[in-house]
Amino acid sequence: MAWLRFALTSTVFVLAIILLVPAQFIFLKTGVGPSAGTPMLFHRIVCRLLGFRIHVHGDMAKGRPLLLAANHTSWTDIVILGSLRKMAFIAKAEVAKWPLFGMLAKLQRTVFIEREKRGKTHHQASEIALRLAAGDAMVLFAEGTTSDGNRVLPFKTSLFGAAQVAIRDTDAETVTVQPVAVAYTRIHGMPMGRTHRPIVAWPGDVALGPSLIGLLKEGAVDVDVWFGEPVVIDARSDRKALARTAEERVRAMVHSSLMGRDFLDTSESDAEPILKAAKNG
Repeated sequence: MAWLRFALTSTVFVLAIILLVPAQFIFLKTGVGPSAGTPMLFHRIVCRLLGFRIHVHGDMAKGRPLLLAANHTSWTDIVILGSLRKMAFIAKAEVAKWPLFGMLAKLQRTVFIEREKRGKTHHQASEIALRLAAGDAMVLFAEGTTSDGNRVLPFKTSLFGAAQVAIRDTDAETVTVQPVAVAYTRIHGMPMGRTHRPIVAWPGDVALGPSLIGLLKEGAVDVDVWFGEPVVIDARSDRKALARTAEERVRAMVHSSLMGRDFLDTSESDAEPILKAAKNG
């Protein structure tokens, strides 16, 4: 059954690429058509194929410019977040060279950065700042790498500077920074736990192909997405303090999901204490 599921989902996946990739290429080249909406449609199709059941808590902030600071467990984080709202991503430079996925990232207008080259930090922050000022909601995976999904790694502070560059180099007086948490909680309806979370988690030394094939065969994964309390910063705000605040709020939201609460039956009032904890860090 697993291989039958893999064959069917792979076929639909290929068809989605054949139909949507040329359309998105034309939209970007001509400036005509839903170039921001097409990636969201693609991500929604992929989420259905992978069997993700997404439980959203809170909502993406409406203020612009908007930088979303998220934790990072797997390449699937991009698919999940991209299926919810129109947004663009900040990714490491190597992604641009990946077969197929590099092309898909470019078609979504991803900003590629070289984290190891400190001399390029300012230029990269300026590029992100311009996108923020243009109204794009940009997603920063602030840990700088993927984790095992059981914890949140310390947030890197350097690219939070893009928010301040947007204030300094554009007409923006403030920038909204919103913590976002993604937590994988169940598989086939059963609590995932540390033992099974590697099914989804994607550490850097695992090839992308086997990870994709494994998920296509497995399916039925529950994931919580939390949009935390936004922080509005100005030119006087402390970048390092901002990174710490975002990290604490994301960690609180991830922890609340991994403690085993069943969000399928959680009402809005039940979720309020967790949202308050994320707000207060």
